[in-house]
Amino acid sequence: MERLAGRIILLWGWRRALTAFLAGALATFAQAPYDFFAACFVSFPVLVWLLDGAAAPASAGPLRRMLPSFATGWWFGFGYFLAGLWWIGGAVLVEADSFGWALPLAVMGIPALLAFFYGFACLVARLAWSNGIGRIFALAFGFGLAEWLRMFLFTGFPWNAIGYAVMPVPLLMQSVSVIGLVGMNALAVFVFAMPALLAGQRHLKAGLALAVLLVAAHVGFGYWRLSVPVKADGRSVAVRIVQPNIDLSEKWDAGVRDRIFRTMLDLSGQPPESGGAKPELILWPETSVPFYFTERPDALVALGDLLDRGQMLIAGAMRGEAGISGKGEARYYNSVVAINDAGEIVDAVDKVHLVPFGEYIPFADLLGRFGLEQLVAGPMNLAPGNERHAISLPGGVRTLPFICYEIIFPDLVAVDVASTDIIVNVTNDAWFGDTPGPYQHFRQAQIRAVETGLPLVRAANTGISGVVDQRGRIVDALSVNTRGTIDATVPIGGHDATLLGGNRFNGLVILFFVGALGVGMGFGQRQRLN
Repeated sequence: MERLAGRIILLWGWRRALTAFLAGALATFAQAPYDFFAACFVSFPVLVWLLDGAAAPASAGPLRRMLPSFATGWWFGFGYFLAGLWWIGGAVLVEADSFGWALPLAVMGIPALLAFFYGFACLVARLAWSNGIGRIFALAFGFGLAEWLRMFLFTGFPWNAIGYAVMPVPLLMQSVSVIGLVGMNALAVFVFAMPALLAGQRHLKAGLALAVLLVAAHVGFGYWRLSVPVKADGRSVAVRIVQPNIDLSEKWDAGVRDRIFRTMLDLSGQPPESGGAKPELILWPETSVPFYFTERPDALVALGDLLDRGQMLIAGAMRGEAGISGKGEARYYNSVVAINDAGEIVDAVDKVHLVPFGEYIPFADLLGRFGLEQLVAGPMNLAPGNERHAISLPGGVRTLPFICYEIIFPDLVAVDVASTDIIVNVTNDAWFGDTPGPYQHFRQAQIRAVETGLPLVRAANTGISGVVDQRGRIVDALSVNTRGTIDATVPIGGHDATLLGGNRFNGLVILFFVGALGVGMGFGQRQRLN
């Protein structure tokens, strides 16, 4: 092992960059749908050894001394995000004639930008580097800090955070209810990087013992929590989730809108299976209504005829508002609307966190001068909603809706869950086909249920739709590229026990202690490496 580590430490130039890139790409296999977390036990030790050799000449200035460690982390991140997010390019190919030019930006540009976070992580880690276990603490702190920043900087994009790699099944998801995703990120990197101690033997026994203890606690807590009955108060709601599997090429085609709407009505109106309860809530995916209700009042009449007494439909729909006093530009929203059994829209929630370049153009006035348009085709430049609130069903059950990738933001989901019974997620992942994207998206939604201690119901146009309980267990689901419905009775009981709540504060406490230990254990040895 020492010989291998020595060869990696001494790599230089393009060989060093290529090794870092391949190590990052390998780590992607720890994410859904592969869930091969053992890959990270190779990737992160290689990264540690690369950082061991990331040195600049003693005569170099401060900035130049930082460059080798930053570059190593950047190449690692570029490999990780390129291998994990290549499927984003499918969105621009839906209308390739108009947006094919943007394919390199989507496939290469986004990973290149996200890689700066991992370059920063390695730079921070190298400031407290040592030749023992202290550097493992330092790397965990660096990545934990970088992943935390990735949640909100530049609107945020915490997709495929490292912590998800240690949560492939419900048994291994429960720890996130205690320390949140921030804490999971730091501890995951700490455990994954520990095999680097096999080269050099310094602190090997202590490091391996600590890693084994953390893994045992992770598994043991998961086993205990899954054995405890889910909290319930006797209430429940019968839900029907509709997955229509509509091709995006037809989505806004005026000639087939009636057929699409009829498909939604037919799927929603099917009788429940023998012995099943009549659904109280029917859930349609994001933008599943193929027109504006203001242009088609007959559609509301049809929905009123569809819904029986006491039923409610929550549907993804585009919503428009005219300019003030008929002046100014109209504003359009990506929304969910609640429709009662009389065919009346009784509530609506607009998407608050829009997708940059997909639903709006950041710095539109400036970029417009250069002719830069949306990367993903859409009918207009959308406006964000002002707030999110729960939609109450006729029986009093409160549902909190999140549209598309809003569900990947832990803090965003945690804001209003105190007054919620069920988390609702509607999405349209048809942009990305049968690629890792829909599986990664579903996994992150699944873990939001564990963090909040609330059940989740999810409707996706082409999948993955499903029902997830408070512990992250999948009650039922529909696979990608299938058409059908899910009927399920979801128990209601308020928040499941989440101990410290799994919030950002708890994760930051873990991150602080990891960083403090890294600095403390490496303080007396750093001079040898500079």
